[in-house]
Order: sequence, then structure tokens, then C-alpha cells
Amino acid sequence: MKIGTDGVLLGAWTNVDFEPQSILDIGAGTGVLSLMLAQRCDAPTIDALEIDENAYEQCVENFEASPWGDRLYCYHAGLDEFVDEVDEVYDLIISNPPFYSETVSSGNTSRDLARQNDTLPFTELVESVSKLLSDRGTFSVIIPYKETEEFIALANTSGLYVWRICSVRGHSDAPLKRSLIEFSRTKADAIVETLTIEKERHEYTEAYVALTKDFYLKM
Repeated sequence: MKIGTDGVLLGAWTNVDFEPQSILDIGAGTGVLSLMLAQRCDAPTIDALEIDENAYEQCVENFEASPWGDRLYCYHAGLDEFVDEVDEVYDLIISNPPFYSETVSSGNTSRDLARQNDTLPFTELVESVSKLLSDRGTFSVIIPYKETEEFIALANTSGLYVWRICSVRGHSDAPLKRSLIEFSRTKADAIVETLTIEKERHEYTEAYVALTKDFYLKM
């Protein structure tokens, strides 16, 4: 699968200054988020979870080929199965979950599965995160902007509260498209940001370059 802007945004934006000791990447795909976090921090445990067999196999290959292979591990399982079997909690949970509730068909079954949130409903994601997150932990996610209020309300019912939120648009005249949100177990006044990706086609804003330059050779 291609590396999408959403994943790069989330991996670069997520806070690791609090030095998490354990990280879980839910719906890891080919492992991009886990690899970005391994590059950005020294967490000794970075676990990834991926249900699609082809993506899982590529994720394992990517982990083994990286400089951080000794800290990275991918589980081939669904989230419900993982929650039932794992006793640990994590200081940072990150997820770029499936977005599309409507049926989509690109002709590529794996790609369609990765995009449809009936394979990982937001309700299941939030409830599972609530069980797997440590007391000091944060949960970082990227979702469609139009889903923001509903997702935050859902998280609140599981004792997760917004700590940081960043609304993202493609260019200055475009509508807001995505929300990057970090949750914690503590209620606080949220840090609110907005990010514009491009000035014009393929000309990126200074803010986007500053955020992602460590991960793009072209920057």
C-alpha cells in the first residue's frame, strides 16, 4: 500500500516528549507509524497490530529491515482478540483507523478493507483503547474532520479527554478535511491548532515542511 499523508501527519504530530516506554499501533498496515515513532523516541516496546495478512507480512519485513527491529513487533490479530489476550497497558496508543462507513470498491480487496470502518468501528477502537492505555498514557488518532464531535463524545464516555487537537486542510481555500486528536485520561484545556499542507500544488507550507521534513527525502 502507498504511504499516505494521513499516516505521515499522525506519526510526525504525535507527542513523544513525555518519553513513553511502550507504544501500540492499532491497524498498523505496513508499519509506517511504528517506524516513525521508533525513529522519534527510545521506547523499548513498540507493538503493532494488523489483521490483513498481506499488510502484516509486509509490516514484519519492514520492521526486520529497519534499524529498530529489536524494539518492533507486529501481531497478526484483530483488536478484539488482542484485547482479550494481552495483559499489558501502553503509554502511547496510536491509530490511523479506517474512515469510510459507506461501502467503497476500488477493485483491491485489501485496500478497501483498510478504508472501511466496519472492519474497525470507532466504538470498538475507543473502548479497546480505554482498556489498553496506561494511567499516564495518551491516545493519538487521525479521523475525518466531519467525525470530530462524534468521536470526541464517544471518547469522553470511555474516560478519554482531548489534550491536543489539530484541524488539517489541503490548502488555504480548502475545507477542513482531517482532525489530529490526542486524548489522555485527565481533563484539561485542549491545545487547539490548524495546519495547512500546501500553498499550491506540490508547494508545501513552512509549517508542514517543519513537521514532516525528518521523514521525506524530498524535503
